[in-house]
Amino acid sequence: MAIIDELRTPLYFAAGTADLAVRQARKVPGLIEQLAAEAPARIDAVRKTDPKVVQEKVTAQAKEAQATVQAKFAEVVGGLDTDLKKLGETAQDLALRGVGVAAEYAVKAREKYEEVAAHGEEAVRAWRGEVAEEITEIAVVVEPEPAPKAEEVEAPAAETGAEAGTQEAPARKTTARKTSAKKAAVAAEKE
Repeated sequence: MAIIDELRTPLYFAAGTADLAVRQARKVPGLIEQLAAEAPARIDAVRKTDPKVVQEKVTAQAKEAQATVQAKFAEVVGGLDTDLKKLGETAQDLALRGVGVAAEYAVKAREKYEEVAAHGEEAVRAWRGEVAEEITEIAVVVEPEPAPKAEEVEAPAAETGAEAGTQEAPARKTTARKTSAKKAAVAAEKE
C-alpha cells in the first residue's frame, strides 16, 4: 500500500499545482481591470514630466552610485586579510553553513511538496465527489450496529444443517460488516 501511495503522491502534487494555478488565474481579470483603470493616469504623468529633469536625476544618482562603489572597493582592498590560515577557516565555516542551509531548504521543500500533494489529493476527491462518500463511510463506522431482531435470532437456532440456502443470508451480512470494517480501517489509515 505504501508503494501505491508513493506513486500517487507526484500525481496529487500535479493536481494540487494545477488547482492552485487555476485559482491564481481567476484573479487575473481583476488585475487587468485595475491596471486598465490606473494606466491613463500613469501615462499622463509620464507625458507631463520634463526629460531634462529626469536626465539630471539619473545623472546625479549614477554619480552617487559610482562614488559609493569606489569607496567600498577601496575599503575591501585595504582591509584584505593576508593570513591564509584565517581565510581557510572562514572558507570551511562558510562551506559548513552552506550545507546546513541546503539541508534546511531541502526539508522546507519536502514539506511544501507534501502540502501541495495533500491539497491535490483533496482537489481530486472534490472533483470525484468522494468527500461526501468519505463522510458517509465515517458515519457508518461511528453509528452503532442495530440489535438483531428476535425473528433473526430464532431462525438460525431452528435451522438444520441440510438447509444450505438459508445459511447464505447471514454469511452475506457478515461479509457486509467486514467491508464496513475494512473501509473504517482505510479511513483511519488516511487520517
